[in-house]
Amino acid sequence: MAGSISQDDDEMISGINVTPLVDIVLVLLIIFMITAPAIYQSAIKVRLPKAATGEEASKSPLTFTLTKESEVLWDKEKIDWPTLGRRLAALGPAAADQTAVISADEATPHGAVIRLMDSLRQAGLTRFAMNVEPK
Repeated sequence: MAGSISQDDDEMISGINVTPLVDIVLVLLIIFMITAPAIYQSAIKVRLPKAATGEEASKSPLTFTLTKESEVLWDKEKIDWPTLGRRLAALGPAAADQTAVISADEATPHGAVIRLMDSLRQAGLTRFAMNVEPK
C-alpha cells in the first residue's frame, strides 16, 4: 500500500472565486467611461444669462428651454410651437397652480421668450420662473 493516492471528489468547495466578478465590474466600468462623454455631449447646449439676484426655484414638472435658434424643449423633449399650444391646452385648469420654469439661452431673441410666455398664459399659467446662472 505504498504510494496510494486517494482523491475525494465529494469535498465542498470552501473558497469563493471573485475573479469573474472583478472582470465583469471592470468591463462595466470601461463601458461607462466610454459612453459617459457621448451622453454628456448630447445634452442641450444653453448658455444661461448671469444674474446676481437669482434664487433657487422649486422643482417644477413644467420646465421649458429655449435655444438660441428659438427651438422649444419641454422637459428636454423638442416640441414645435403648434404642438406646444395643444399640449398646454391639454393640461387643463390644473396647470394654473404650477410654476413654469423657463431656461432661455442668452442669445435667444426676446420675441421667442415672449412668445413662450404668451403661450403659457393662454393655457392658464400665470407663474413663471426664469432660470439664470449665479454671478
